[in-house]
Amino acid sequence: MNVRELEQHLGISFNNHKLITQAFTHSSYVNEHRSEVFSDNERLEFLGDAVLELGVSQYLYRNNKKMPEGEMTKLRASIVCEPSLDNFARDLNFGEFILLGKGEEQTGGRSRPALLADVFEAFLGALYLDQGFDQALQFLELNVFPKISTGAFSHAMDYKSQLQELVQQYKHQTIEYKIAEEKGPSHNKEFIAHVIIKDEVSGVGIGRTKKEAEQRAAKTALDKYI
Repeated sequence: MNVRELEQHLGISFNNHKLITQAFTHSSYVNEHRSEVFSDNERLEFLGDAVLELGVSQYLYRNNKKMPEGEMTKLRASIVCEPSLDNFARDLNFGEFILLGKGEEQTGGRSRPALLADVFEAFLGALYLDQGFDQALQFLELNVFPKISTGAFSHAMDYKSQLQELVQQYKHQTIEYKIAEEKGPSHNKEFIAHVIIKDEVSGVGIGRTKKEAEQRAAKTALDKYI
């Protein structure tokens, strides 16, 4: 692994290069290089899991002032789960930099979701140890939080119900959802939904399904109300 290349790729310079190397070192590599001094990333993964959960919790608490505890818990769970962490790692091309044993390499370990999710958490743990929570938070602000704000996890949230409850506080207001447009071939469609309140379009959402588009439209409307 070329540490300098990885640092340049991420735009982050580590004070302790052993930490970033450890974050990308899988146990299979350590097992095949017992004569050398290597540590795998499992302990860093443990730490990074806690850093990630705290960072996401803080973001949700500060940016969703009307969201109840139960909804925040659901949303956080969808953000810190393995499929999401795998996607974050892929977006950052982490797979290119992992140190793997030959057997793990041959069986496709470099693109295995669980392995990539672990590396993402281990990197966060390493960054926290090297530069503190503020720097780890800055990394999340660049690579995770924007996906939350754009509704990438709206599938885990029932924004339509939240909007309905909010609008019910005001008399004589009704909510209507309309699919304004369908784009793309049948195997890769994209839907654009409008949520209409008091005969006005209050939110617009785009999704791969009608349900997803409506949920995202409800989210944009909620953002205006809150």
